[in-house]
Amino acid sequence: MRSALVISVASGLFLAIAALNGAIGPGSFGAPGGAQAAETAQKPAAKPVAAKPGDPAAVDYLRAQWNPIHFKPAIDKATDADCLGCHQEIGKAKPRDASPAGVKAADTQAWYQTLDTYEGAQADFHWRHISSPFAKQVMNLSCTFCHQGNDPREESPHVTATDGKGAIQTAWERNEPPFTLRKMVNPSETCLRCHGAFPATSMGLEGKWHELREGMESPDAPNGCLTCHADQFRLVRHQVNYLRPDAIEKLAAAGSSDTCFGCHGGRAWYRISYPYPRHDWKDMPTEIPDWAKDRPKQSDARFLTKTK
Repeated sequence: MRSALVISVASGLFLAIAALNGAIGPGSFGAPGGAQAAETAQKPAAKPVAAKPGDPAAVDYLRAQWNPIHFKPAIDKATDADCLGCHQEIGKAKPRDASPAGVKAADTQAWYQTLDTYEGAQADFHWRHISSPFAKQVMNLSCTFCHQGNDPREESPHVTATDGKGAIQTAWERNEPPFTLRKMVNPSETCLRCHGAFPATSMGLEGKWHELREGMESPDAPNGCLTCHADQFRLVRHQVNYLRPDAIEKLAAAGSSDTCFGCHGGRAWYRISYPYPRHDWKDMPTEIPDWAKDRPKQSDARFLTKTK
């Protein structure tokens, strides 16, 4: 009795699958059937294509998403042209004219818009960092400076899993923990470099820069930062390939301290400062401050450039 019941159930399940297959058409169960089979037969079979960056029409979304260019080590050799081949829509993005609550952008002003180095109205994030006049003067950013990969499974720049012993497996400096804010970039190694807090404590200063600068600046010396940084401290700086060091020094010498403060507290999104490497400079003090004892003495390898 039980055997007959099992056979009956199995037979019914088989017939249901066969009927479903005929109704759906092409699938994993077998050959297409019904009207959809005839429609499918009239369509030419798609030719297999190689997944390559910059040719979105040649691949489907899934293959493009898992293209090796989105992972290490291929991402390290990707050019902006490779990225924009599929992501060119980013160049057309622009901010809202008004917030969802109805506040118009033209009637508001963010604190970073008060700096001398900020020009024009609010603009798209990528345009402001790559194509704005000031960005072209002092920066040399590329897509892969921020976007070091994109693992669809982890929703992070790349896999940050743990091994069998529970140790973090990550390519980030200082073994940053997995899922840093679960963002498509690692803000600890990108955003924080230019959007950290003003490092007053490290410099032995007390107070905010807009208060301190009054006693350090004059019409003849409009950049108070150079009071100490012209010939005493941190004389080897900005020697990385994502900045234009000569242009920065020229603007800093000729303009206000907003050229320096903009990236060192003036546009702070975080409560901490980035722990910049301390490159040796001429007549550098031999005693290392406590806050600098764990600092590296050169920039990350991928950012290295010829130093003076």
